[in-house]
Amino acid sequence: MYEDIKEKLVDGGRALALEGQGDYVAGHISVRLPDDPNKFLMKPAGIGLEEMNLKNIITVDIEGQKIGGVSNRHNEVYIHSEILRARPDVNSVIHTHPINAVVFSSLDKPLQMVGNDASTFHRGVPVFSETTDLITTQERGKAVAKALADHPAVLLRNHGIAVGGESIEQAVWIALKLERACQMQLMAESAGGAKVFVKQEDIGDKAKKSNRSDLNNNVFAYLKRKWMRHICPMCAPEEVEGPRTFRVETGKEE
Repeated sequence: MYEDIKEKLVDGGRALALEGQGDYVAGHISVRLPDDPNKFLMKPAGIGLEEMNLKNIITVDIEGQKIGGVSNRHNEVYIHSEILRARPDVNSVIHTHPINAVVFSSLDKPLQMVGNDASTFHRGVPVFSETTDLITTQERGKAVAKALADHPAVLLRNHGIAVGGESIEQAVWIALKLERACQMQLMAESAGGAKVFVKQEDIGDKAKKSNRSDLNNNVFAYLKRKWMRHICPMCAPEEVEGPRTFRVETGKEE
């Protein structure tokens, strides 16, 4: 049951790991069940993000209790359950420990519009600073969800990130963009600090162009192909049809 969704969750874990967001067996990704919003599928504890498969994915309820699957549940399940509870618009949650984002969170500085990736976070990236410990209680999960509010991502200070997306594809793309935006600012800081930024009048358009569902899907499909090339470098590449032209103004393909 839910094989298609599980396969996409597996692909999401592989994409995150391939792009450097794996942390041995830490980090997790989840997706809400389409026919039961109070339940979700989630990566189990004790394995890497890239080691998920259709058999070891677990099912969890909105209280954070495992209700299906043979593998163990992550202690930080409450990041997922409480964000999903608080945000009906969110269907996928990611928590990872990307190095640049963790280092950036230690600077106690706002994310600046250094490059395109930062435009997704033009309303700012909230910082959860109540604790730098793991989020292992429902109360702490609620506090993380409150810090996230209506933003796409929150920095957990000296710890990691939590991301919420309408889909697995969007959540993965947001997590990757946040890490890249933090990396760009760290590079600018190491050179004395950024002096010029994305123009204020351009930020809104950049944000729309970088957070389209077709782009999320295209990036996700690319990362799936990249993973296949990673595990089988000698395999013949599959035929790839270029994406159709997409107009932001109309929201339609050509």
